[in-house]
Parts: sequence; structure tokens; C-alpha cells
Amino acid sequence: QMEDPIQLKEEGNKYFQASDYEKAVQSYTQAIKLSKDKALQAVLYRNRAACFLKKEEYAKAASDASRAIDINATDIKALYRRSQALEKLGKLDQAFKDAQKCATIEPRNKNFQETLRRLGADIQEKVNAGGAVPGSQTGVQKMFEILLDENSEKEKREKAANNLIVLGREEAGAERIFQNNGVSLLLQLIETKDAELILAAVRTFSGMCTGHKARATAILHYLGIDNICMWMSVNNEEISLAVCNLLQTITDCLLGQGKEEHHGKEEAVVLDTKKDLRMITTCLLDMLVSKKVSGQGRDQALNLLNKNIPRKDLKDHDNSRTIFVIDNGLKKILKVVGQIPEMPDCLPLTENTQLTASVLLNKLYDDLRCDPERDNYRVICEEYIKSKIDPQDMDKTLHAIQIVSGVLQGPFDLGNKLLGMKGVMEMMVALCGSEREIDQLVAVEALIHASTKLSRATFIISNGVTLLKEIYKKTKNEKIKIRALVGLCKLGSAGGTDYGLRQFAEGSTEKLAKQCRKWMCNTSIDARTRKWAVEGLAYLTLDADVKDDFVEDEPALQAMFELAKTSDKTILYSVASALVNCTNSYDTKELVPELVQLAKFSKQHVPEEHPKDKKDFVVKRVKRLLKAGVVSALACMVKVDSAILTDQSKELIARVFLALCEDPKDRGTIVAQGGGKALIPLAVEGTEVGKIKASHALAKIAAISNPDMAFPGERVYEVVRPLVSLLNTERDGLQNYEALLGLTNFSGRSDKLRMKIVKERALPDIENYMFENHDQLRQAATECMCNLVVNKEVQERFVADGNDRLKLVVLLCGEEDEKVQVAAAGALAMLTAAQKKLCSKMTEVTTQWLEILQRLCLHDNMEVQHRGLVIAFNLISADKELAKKLVETELLEILTYISKQDDPKKQHIINVARDCLTRCMDYGLIKPLSQA
Repeated sequence: QMEDPIQLKEEGNKYFQASDYEKAVQSYTQAIKLSKDKALQAVLYRNRAACFLKKEEYAKAASDASRAIDINATDIKALYRRSQALEKLGKLDQAFKDAQKCATIEPRNKNFQETLRRLGADIQEKVNAGGAVPGSQTGVQKMFEILLDENSEKEKREKAANNLIVLGREEAGAERIFQNNGVSLLLQLIETKDAELILAAVRTFSGMCTGHKARATAILHYLGIDNICMWMSVNNEEISLAVCNLLQTITDCLLGQGKEEHHGKEEAVVLDTKKDLRMITTCLLDMLVSKKVSGQGRDQALNLLNKNIPRKDLKDHDNSRTIFVIDNGLKKILKVVGQIPEMPDCLPLTENTQLTASVLLNKLYDDLRCDPERDNYRVICEEYIKSKIDPQDMDKTLHAIQIVSGVLQGPFDLGNKLLGMKGVMEMMVALCGSEREIDQLVAVEALIHASTKLSRATFIISNGVTLLKEIYKKTKNEKIKIRALVGLCKLGSAGGTDYGLRQFAEGSTEKLAKQCRKWMCNTSIDARTRKWAVEGLAYLTLDADVKDDFVEDEPALQAMFELAKTSDKTILYSVASALVNCTNSYDTKELVPELVQLAKFSKQHVPEEHPKDKKDFVVKRVKRLLKAGVVSALACMVKVDSAILTDQSKELIARVFLALCEDPKDRGTIVAQGGGKALIPLAVEGTEVGKIKASHALAKIAAISNPDMAFPGERVYEVVRPLVSLLNTERDGLQNYEALLGLTNFSGRSDKLRMKIVKERALPDIENYMFENHDQLRQAATECMCNLVVNKEVQERFVADGNDRLKLVVLLCGEEDEKVQVAAAGALAMLTAAQKKLCSKMTEVTTQWLEILQRLCLHDNMEVQHRGLVIAFNLISADKELAKKLVETELLEILTYISKQDDPKKQHIINVARDCLTRCMDYGLIKPLSQA
């Protein structure tokens, strides 16, 4: 028996994909017994829950899903599976509650929204059957009576709460609640301070506000924006998120977004929304600097500002909301960025607060339209930083350096200008030499962020490297030690050499990497420090020995994958960088032998490939990463908000995916773990290189996979455009070839897919490759066309005057390459069967048509011969005159010869030849042998 829980999990996954749910359960059960890793246990429990759902053992499914949720309360797969199981068990209220949590975590997920609608309808039907009509005044009042009665049974209160949420989502129910003092009663529920009742009330308000501007405005004014922000400030993640969703719903209504519904007289009422929107913005900005606001609340305020302030479309010239925030709130955002968690006066923060604030700074800066607006932004930042620099108060100065560090993680160009302020760089270096650990911590971080620009890195290399080396060797504070290490690694990279790494490591990169892995796996260390360990590995894995050791360290890989699920821009980039290094998916320059010899002659250093960077080692590392679950980690990274997942990170992830897809045997695993779905957005958005790499990975999957399995539902149509983009002549031959294979596979599935390929204007490119000198490209393009000609629109393009499409196909039938002949003859057989006009046109496009047809009919390859005879039959059937023309040639002897053969293996060929002769007899062009 296996003793590796990871292997057992993979074994269970394979059984599940093969629909052998009993064996899958056995594998997952054994893995659960052996695993001590909580995160892995959660995955195993939710996977086993999926098996029990398939086996219709719903109580067991709900139990396993609950165990996964106990480990990770936001495990969306486990929540949804428990919802499915509870629904089957008839516990609709509890199922609705889990589905509501799923929809809160992923509001755009259509599947969750549909589940909520279905469960809501079922709950309403159940309530109706019990006599209390939920939309009636009596039904609404009864629900509130149950909820506000402290002596009510818990189960009854939960049912009433869920019924209320369901009502709020329906227009008639929402209006009934609104007209029957429901807003006041919902407010009373919030004032009970009972978490479950607060959630029920807030979610009901969200439903009532959705798509109804007048009602949303009235609720906003009744509740008061100060109260709403106060509720969002609580130190309860679920409540804070629910209130954030309510405020987003209200904002969507005020901005005229979301559901557009007409509500009678409301359309005649002109609502001034600008004042309300400004009031909401002001309160959110005030939340940023209030000590009464929890870290969760501050994060939600920043998220709302990130989502609603910058323009979504830069063609829209109105950036007044951004200007308002800069004038009235930029200093407040800078205050958040400048917080130092280790200091006693720090505002309550989460691990993501300051990075989210940096993202907001970046979005606001990018939303500015002209230099005067950008200059105003810069001046506000400079004045704020100057006000913090005080040689007599090092704590204030420390905040100033922290602000610069935060801006460098946001609008980098602006951060670079702030580094140029008098004394800033010198202060960073001076703080590195301070005796206080907090000074060293902040200064080292700032130096790391500042060293990205070569000009700054040169200054730091000459002034700060010695200090960083001393700090690393002397400090006992691991938070500082890891940052110093990353600083040295980054300086080497930024300087265009391996200066920091080579000078400091002195050949012991494996030892440093081992220390980084140890930090990363230590969950008792704070997440920020572990983040730096990931960044250290991103640099250290440039060393071939380091990356080979790293992929063999299962706990380190799992720790990195787990950290990758956090919404942290730096972690995502670092994880992606480390994986690019491990898979060798970075660009490499090909060494010209003559230049190598010249360099050796002039005694210059010539870089040589490390033995562990050779193909065999790279393949081994890729297999190890796949086994460890890298695809699932990458899929999670792709789902992160675009402000955090930068275009550069997307490109790195696309590179890794392409390396993972290299072996056709691994592509099924990649699809099963969500790789196909994750690649689609990467192929559409990001850098040009990133989109090409992602498209190529999609092409590799599409070339050999069943499209219905790899890209289920409508998703398959989204893959067509990336594949077509690879037909561009600027792409390399392998990309062209695999894209053609993918399109061939797709075009053989359905006419809807064929139409999609035509609409994406792929036909001219496919036709061009049919002329290509390269045999494989010509063959792939011809096979693709063979599938496409089934489509009527494609046939009509062949029928149209003034093109050589048919001539090309006829000439390709005469090629020596059998595979090309098979495809071309297949295309011609289908075209001549579907369009009679093409039968006569075929005889006009080239003088070689008859010779080519005769060669097809006598071909040694039975597939080619069969298709040739079908073409002959189509020509004979199309027109008597054309048949007469053919009978007068040697083709008649060929048909007669084949029809007399007696070979069971060729019976289908013999039958077509006989059909040709029968049709000629029907025309009276030839007589039966007995009459001759």
C-alpha cells in the first residue's frame, strides 16, 4: 500500500475521473489517515464529499464537507458541496445559507446565483404549502415576530431568516417588506447584535436594493451611511463582507449599473445621485484612518474605493471621482500605507491592507488624464512625506520611509520620483545601520523596493550591500534576516549581475535556499515574513541545484502553493517567478558557436549550461510539480483581482502552463485540475508574450483533448480566438501547427464551432498554410479545411466566382504526401456532394483535374481510393453531360476494373465503383454487360 498521502490523493483523483467512486473513496480515506497537513486534509475531505454526492450518500457528503469547512471556513468547493448535499436531504434553509456564502465569496459566479434562485423558489413553495404566504403582509410580520422573539427556537429563526433573504431577492417580496415597515424591523434585527440576525438583515437589504434605484436611495437615507460604515467596521469577516456587498449594491444602483428594471413611477422621479455617491466616498475615506475600524473593515473600504472610484473605461473623460479622492483622501490612503504593524500606535490591519492601499494609489494615479493632475498628486505626496521627516523624531521619519516603500509597490514611477527627494535614499541607508530592529526592518524593505531601478540599485550596491550583509550575519530577528537576504538577492538581479547573490552567498546558495524554505514552511512566523521567504526563493531558484532540491521538498511546495492563494501582488509574482525558474520556461539566448570561440580566445567568461538545466532534469521537475498539485495553485492565482495579478505575473503563469503542457500525457491532468479554464483569461489579457504563451498552451490541449471535456459548455467558443491568433505568420511553425491541430479537432465537433472559426476570420490563414512548403503545416491546414467544408458558409465561398479555393484543393489531391491527399480528397468529396455547381467547376479550374481524379481512383491507399471514387460518383450524379464526358475517358475502364474485384476488405470501395456504373446505366450512357 502507498504511504504518501499526495500520491493517494492523485490516485483518488484518477479514480474519480474514471467514475470509479468507490475506489476513489478508498484512496481518499487512506490519505486522510496518513496526512497530518490540515490544508491537505481539507482537500481530501471535500474530494471525498464529491464522491459521496456521486454515490448519492448525501449525509456522508454533508459530513465530509463540514469537516473541510471546519479547517477552512471559506473553502468555496466544500461550501457548495455541502449545499448540494443539504438540498438533497431536504434541508433547504441550510443549503440556501451555504449557497449564500458561496455567492458572497464569488458574486459573479452564475452557478451560485442560479442555485440561490432555485433554492429560493423551493423555500417559497414550501412556505406557501404551510399556509403563510411569504409575500403577504401576514407572512412578513410572522417572520419578523419569530426573528425578534428571543425565545423562538433556533431552527425556526434560521428558517425565518432565510425566508426573509429569499423574499428580499424577489421584486414583489422586496416591495412588500419595504411597504410594511420592513426597513425599521430589519434595523431592529441589526441592533440585536446577534451575528446570524445581522447577516440575515444585511443580506435582505442587499436583495431589496438590487436593481431599484429609488428603494436603494431610500434605504441608504433611512439607515444612514455612518451606520452602514460602522457595521462594516466590525471585527467579523462575514458581516463586514456582507455589509460591503450591500454598499456595493447601493453604489451600483446610484451609478445606474446592475439589473436595469423599470418600476413605474420611479422613472419619472429624478434622483440626484452625485451627492449620495460623494457622501459614501467621504465616509469610506474616513474609515481608512479611524482606529475604531477593524482590519477587515478597512480592507472592505479600500476594496470599494478600488472598484468604484477609477474609471472602468478610459474613453470616458470624466475622472471627477478620482480627483475628489485625491484632493480629499490621498493623505488618508498614504497614512494607511505608512503604517508599521510592529509599532504600538498602528491602526488595525490585515495582511492585505497595505498592499490593497498601494493598489488603490496605483489605480488613482493611472486614472489621471494630464501632467498637471499628476503633478498635483506628486506634490501632495511630497508634502505629506516632508511633514513626516523629523531628525528629532525617528518614529515619524520611519513612517515617511514606509510611505515611500508603499508608493513603490503602487505607482512605481511616482515612487521613483519620491526616492529623488533630498535625503530619502541616504536616510534609508542610515536606518540600516541603526541599533533599533524596527528601523532595520523598515529600511531593508524600502531598499528592496527601491532597488528595482538600475540607477537606484547602483547607489545601494555602493552604499548598502555591506550593511545588509552585516545585518544578515548579526541579527537574531528572523524577520530582518530574511529581508536582508532578499535585499542582497534583489540587488544582484537589479544590477544586471549576480553581485549580491554571488558576493554574499559565496557558493552556498543551497544553504540559503534551505533557510528560505524553512521560513516559508513555518506557520508560526507571520505571513509578511513568509512572503519575503517566497521572494527569496524566486531569486535563489535561478540556481539549478536550488531548484532541483526545491521541487523535491513536498512541504515547501505545498506551503508555497498555499501562500499563492493569498491576494498579495508580491507573493503571486514571486511564486510565478520561482515556478518559471523551476520549469526553465524563461527565454534563453542561443549561443552562436563562433562567438563562443571568440570569447574564449579573448579570455572572456562564457556561461555554460548547468547539467541540471538539461532537458531530462527539467522534465523530471515538471512531473514533480504536477504531482504536487501546481495546476490547482496556478488556477487559484488566475482568479485573483486584476489589480493584484499584474500583466507581468500573468505572463509568468502562462510560461509555466506552457512548460507543463509539453508532454501530451500530462494534458489530461492539467485539464482535470482546472488548467484549461485558467488559461482562457491568460490568452485574452496581459502582455503580448503572455497571451501567445497561454494561447500556445491552449493549442496543445485542444490538439489532443475532447473539447467537450477540456472546455465544457460555452467555454470552448472562447478558446477559438486564441487559437486563431497563433495562425499569424509572425508566430513560429510549432505554434502554427498546434493551433491548426486544435482548430481541426474543434471543427470536427459541431457546426456551431465551425461557424465560430469562420467568424474569427481564420479561413484566409488556413488557406495560406495549405500552400505552405512545410509538409506538416500543409497537412494540418488541409485536414482543418476538410472538416470546415461541411459548413454551408464555407461551401458558398468555394462556389463564389473569382477565387482559386477549389483549384487549390484539386491540386492538393495530386500531392505525393498521402496524408495531404487523404484530407484534400475528403474535402473535395464533401464539397462535390454538397454543391452540384462545384462538380462542373472542378473540371474548369485546372487541366490536370481528370488525371488527378484517375490517380485517386487507382491509389494504393484504400482511404484515398475510396474518397476518389466518391468524387467520381458525385460528378456523375451531378449532371448527365458531365457523366458522358467522364464515360468517354479511361475512368470508365478504371470503374469497371474496380467493380469486378472480389476483396472483402475493399467491399466499400467496390460498392462505390458499382454505384458509379449503375448511375451511368440510368443515364443510358452504358449498357449492362448482358446487353452489350
